[in-house]
Amino acid sequence: MLDERCYAFLCLVRPDPNAPTFFGFPEFLTSLALMVLVWTIARTRYRFRIRIAPLPLYAITYSVVGAVGILSLLTEVWLIERWPVPRDLPLTASMWQGLLGGLFLFTFMTWAWFAFIRPPTFGRSNALRFARTLYRYIINSSQDDLRIVADELTSSAIPLIKHATDRGRLKNYKLHDRKQSSKRTKAETYANDILLLIADKRLCRAIVHSSPSTARAVFMAISEIKKYGVQVETFAQNILDQAIQNRDSFLYHEADGYQSGLIGYHKPLSHAMFSNYNMVETIGSLFDIDFDQQRKWDAAQWGAYCRALLLTIRDYLHTAPHDHSYVIYRAKDNIAHAVLDLHTLNQTTDENWDSDQVRRLQVVVKFIQDAVKLMEEIGVNSSWKKRVRKDEMVKSLCDHLASMIVEVIFSASAIYAPRWLNWTVQHNCVWREFFGFSKLDGEVGEIIKFKIRRQLYDEVKDMEKFPNFKGAKILAFCLNVMGLEVRGQEYDKDSRALHRAILAWTKRNYVWLHNYNPRVAEACLVDAVAYNARESRLEKRYPVEGLRREESVVYLDLEPAQVQS
Repeated sequence: MLDERCYAFLCLVRPDPNAPTFFGFPEFLTSLALMVLVWTIARTRYRFRIRIAPLPLYAITYSVVGAVGILSLLTEVWLIERWPVPRDLPLTASMWQGLLGGLFLFTFMTWAWFAFIRPPTFGRSNALRFARTLYRYIINSSQDDLRIVADELTSSAIPLIKHATDRGRLKNYKLHDRKQSSKRTKAETYANDILLLIADKRLCRAIVHSSPSTARAVFMAISEIKKYGVQVETFAQNILDQAIQNRDSFLYHEADGYQSGLIGYHKPLSHAMFSNYNMVETIGSLFDIDFDQQRKWDAAQWGAYCRALLLTIRDYLHTAPHDHSYVIYRAKDNIAHAVLDLHTLNQTTDENWDSDQVRRLQVVVKFIQDAVKLMEEIGVNSSWKKRVRKDEMVKSLCDHLASMIVEVIFSASAIYAPRWLNWTVQHNCVWREFFGFSKLDGEVGEIIKFKIRRQLYDEVKDMEKFPNFKGAKILAFCLNVMGLEVRGQEYDKDSRALHRAILAWTKRNYVWLHNYNPRVAEACLVDAVAYNARESRLEKRYPVEGLRREESVVYLDLEPAQVQS
């Protein structure tokens, strides 16, 4: 029997040291060792989830485990020393041990809940913790850890966009920020910071390489919630940049269904990023890749860039064909600049018709043709006019494509020798793809070709006022691809009017131009065309090659120089 002593209403008894125990200090040490082992071998994914949990799990676990350990140790000492306890306590020794064991088990189950069963996402309760944890992982910049963190961000895409500030189309003027910055909640503030934080190039590289679904989730959330003005400008730009650099990225696997199967037809990531024109236009910087980076791209990379832009153009044509798109305008300039280095092929002796410069030119030409096809699909728009007054500020997509083709022609005109190369590039790769052989023969194509003819002739005619090398190069291009005589074949009917106008201008002005500035006049001629000052004519020689059995020469008689007003 246990000893008992009573003091007024309080009776104390000595506990039985031989009473059975199921959660004492030895069991606690064993359980703690197993828990520490689990914590030690836990991967980055689970440590990240625990750190962003809405509860401070590390502090809670330390407190609970420490308290359970101390109480279980004190219980062991109390039983061995047989220190008295109140007799009428409703809490028995077994219940006390069960309570300590339950607290220990609850702590472990809480970890398991957040680490495995219900991983936490961004929200009001963990906004600060989420931002700090993500910041720490990005600063450490371990590629293995960043790949895991990139995948974990997928589930937080929707709450991040929901809490972030939508600045709308006027975001560049910061009107919304000045009025509303003081009224933002903590969740909104940290959501804005996180959207800027995930724009880190190292994280974007990890997203493109290992977790492209994260990028898809972010842009899908923006489209579904229709918050196009959130701060994803740098993130979007870096994702596209990294996707173009990584030749194993979604931009290359989603090229077309013939090569990629079902994914190539559906294009899940490409559609999420590029097929919403309102989102792309509001973001603004999606296609504004750094120029120094663009200079390093080859034909395949420019092809990926063009395919992405075509998705935006398709939606633009269906939603806002009357609007001026700043994004498309800047992107088409980027594409036109992809062929600025064609002049480096001059005076080459090997067959550089298969060089990367020429393949880039083919990519640009194909982009223009594909864009025109998209415009033909929806039919001629009322804003797509052949003639546009000079005082009209807003130009249509037809005007932009025509100007782009003229820039491509100017870049191709820089190749003047050898003869076979300038013919291959200027005629076969450029001129034939836009004029002749029923190319661009739809209603939209006719409008664009009209604008091209007008711009080309205007560039040449401007040399009457100010002789310049751009006009000279364009004149050289026209004389090379169309020849020195009007032939009247059916395949060149689209360029016949321009051909006659160019020959007439050359007859009237070439001798004057040669006397005024011989260097500009020489720039008007390619390798196969020469100026015969004695006979006052231009000569184009066709040597013996292919099916031609003897050399032939075509002449263009020139008029005497006249004083220019």
